[in-house]
Amino acid sequence: MNTDIRPFRIDIPQADLDELRARLARTRWPAQLPGDGWSRGVPVGYLKELAEYWRTGYDWREHEAELNEFDQYTTEIDGQRVHFLHVRSPEPDAMPLLLTHGWPNSIVEFSKLIGPLTDPRAHGAEEAQAFHVAAPSVPGFAFSDPPRETGWTVTRVAGIWVELMHRLGYPRYGTHGGDLGAYLAPEVAKLVPEQVIGVHINGGFGFPTEQDVPTMTEDELAEYAKLQDQNWMNGVDHHALLRAAPQTFEYGWHDSPVALLAWMLQKFNEFSLAAAPPDQVLDRDQILTNVSLYWLTGTSGSSSWPMYDSSSFAWPAGQTAVPSGVYSGGPALFRRLAERDNTIVHWPEGNPGSHHFVAMDVPDALAADLRTFFSKLRQAVLPSGPATT
Repeated sequence: MNTDIRPFRIDIPQADLDELRARLARTRWPAQLPGDGWSRGVPVGYLKELAEYWRTGYDWREHEAELNEFDQYTTEIDGQRVHFLHVRSPEPDAMPLLLTHGWPNSIVEFSKLIGPLTDPRAHGAEEAQAFHVAAPSVPGFAFSDPPRETGWTVTRVAGIWVELMHRLGYPRYGTHGGDLGAYLAPEVAKLVPEQVIGVHINGGFGFPTEQDVPTMTEDELAEYAKLQDQNWMNGVDHHALLRAAPQTFEYGWHDSPVALLAWMLQKFNEFSLAAAPPDQVLDRDQILTNVSLYWLTGTSGSSSWPMYDSSSFAWPAGQTAVPSGVYSGGPALFRRLAERDNTIVHWPEGNPGSHHFVAMDVPDALAADLRTFFSKLRQAVLPSGPATT
């Protein structure tokens, strides 16, 4: 088995960037359907403006260089080439932390979070607690090989993450993630509870379902009713869509950058609690860097395996082997349900943020919350081990 860890650098051929701009220029635009705002999907006028900025104003090379400021590597695990960022902190007692991104996102999700985590002193943090960060690209996303057969699960990916942290020389570490990462972060703890210090997610533990309704009090039923009215609970069911015909939809996303951009914006808009379009909530260039990465690596289809390799949707249950915490805990109903399957030690309800992708929305606040959570568990940390890369 080849266990080598090889340096990696993003270097997209100029011909690929030229082709992207040419395809954007040749877009065949539809008419706007009747309806207000986003009621029929991404508005044509909004998408035209953003696509034109992508073609003429957005600078991929600038953001490629920013990503290349992070040390990057690849290694082969379970027959898969795995791409990852590995950024060591200048702080000698830094805690190793494994970050897992979500869907439809990538390591770009953490581009503004890594600095505050690895070097808090340079980012105005009062505490010196820092992290050594490992942030892999999930198989099928960006520069990590796509699954070559059906049947992939978060448990299989979690096993890859365990081996990755072993190769990096970390006997103990924390895990964090949101969206897909909220499933993978606790799954790692299930596999190696003796190695994982704690599990921190953006949110997702304890979300109530219809099966929980009979156990709810009157106040909890009111909270459940409010949840059902949320925009992100009533948008396009991407789990059902990608479970049904992922190959069919991939043709459009793989062939048309505007189709891919529209799909990403649809989801980023539904994932927001703010009454504003996605690029007014999150950084416009960061959104386009993420979309560009999907386009330039051709991974709009392969990144959908968590949906098309599943039979139904369920919220992340978590685990009881190690302590867990969340960035945004939600009302008491959520915590009560979360504690059925987790050892909850951190449940703040007032943290800032208005978007599902918290690391893009409020990276400094998320970094501060991670420091708060892991400071409670810091006595469990063993030496972080040698830096392999």
